[in-house]
Amino acid sequence: MNILIINAGSSSLKYQVIEMPSEVVKCVGLIERIGYDDAIFSHEKDGEKLSETLAIKDHKIGLQKIAATLLDHKNGVIKTVDEIDAVGHRVVHGGSKFSKTVLITEEIKENIRELFNLAPLHNPANLMGIEIAETIFSSAKQIAIFDTAFHQTMPKKAYQYAIKNSFLEEHKIRAYGFHGTSHKYVAEKAMAYLGKKSENIITIHLGNGCSISAIKDGKCIDTSMGLGPMNGLVMGTRAGDIDQSVIFFLMKKLNISADEVNHLLQKESGLKGLTGFSDLREIESEAAKGNKDCINALQITGYRIKKFIGSHATILNGLDAIVFTAGIGENSSLMRKLASEDLEFLGIKLNNSKNDARSKELREIQTEDSKVKILVIPTNEEMEIAKQSYEVLK
Repeated sequence: MNILIINAGSSSLKYQVIEMPSEVVKCVGLIERIGYDDAIFSHEKDGEKLSETLAIKDHKIGLQKIAATLLDHKNGVIKTVDEIDAVGHRVVHGGSKFSKTVLITEEIKENIRELFNLAPLHNPANLMGIEIAETIFSSAKQIAIFDTAFHQTMPKKAYQYAIKNSFLEEHKIRAYGFHGTSHKYVAEKAMAYLGKKSENIITIHLGNGCSISAIKDGKCIDTSMGLGPMNGLVMGTRAGDIDQSVIFFLMKKLNISADEVNHLLQKESGLKGLTGFSDLREIESEAAKGNKDCINALQITGYRIKKFIGSHATILNGLDAIVFTAGIGENSSLMRKLASEDLEFLGIKLNNSKNDARSKELREIQTEDSKVKILVIPTNEEMEIAKQSYEVLK
């Protein structure tokens, strides 16, 4: 069967058409910089690549562009929409109701909508993708795969906040974790690669959104994101961890509302707030030219990652490997260096020449005498989504 995978990020749309159960990828595509006049659309089929720069103001227009490309007589992979048997959707927040993959119903969509306030950059885009796909691929089964599901193995001491118990019991306020599909995929790849020496792994997902997870024996026991996908590491437009006092100070000092502070911390902070740029490639380029704000932002971002590596290593009571993945984790040798240097006491020693070498394959980038493996593993959330979708339909 043909499964179309739609992976909607905060400013991106990834897609693949995968034939299952053979796992044959028929095409791969990506839209970056959604919301800008110079969004980048790329599509690849049979080794042939198509790329163009155009204005894509929102996810709806992006999904329409994808559908048109799939049906295109030259670049497409289907002749009619009925050739798509299922559409697997990445949904960021599943709350306390979803710990596994599900067929989408009106009730499921309403539950996703109810979680908009917890994942305002993602769940609205995820639901829009579902609703547009239902219209375009009307005969296909629509399936939701939740980013929060992988983190449901966290113990209560890791996910409960130190506030009144009633907030957890009645309102389900707790840490849920995100990027679970990616963390699960690369953790399994690392375990298969390392064999027996894979009990304790830290997976580091670095993209426009960033998170880090502590994995023991294949199960998540802690992660950097919490109730919503905005705390923990520094991200493209999200602040990551911040003192709660800052929120109250901003509201009182600037006389702004809770919604305005939320917008500030979600869409105007992180790398964008520190530099004016949300794309790390631009920041690295400007830093190389001597831009002090960009140099500072890189240092802050790397420092935050190192703090979480240390805390997660402590929680795991040992460390066999750290894994870098996602757009920044796979492609930015500078960010990997900033995150890995000066961690010799944990047994982490980076080989700079291996780190600087470019490759799209799983690889080791540590020194020979490093006690901890440092792996770069390209994530493939789409293949993981396809596998889980197929399992639901079998």
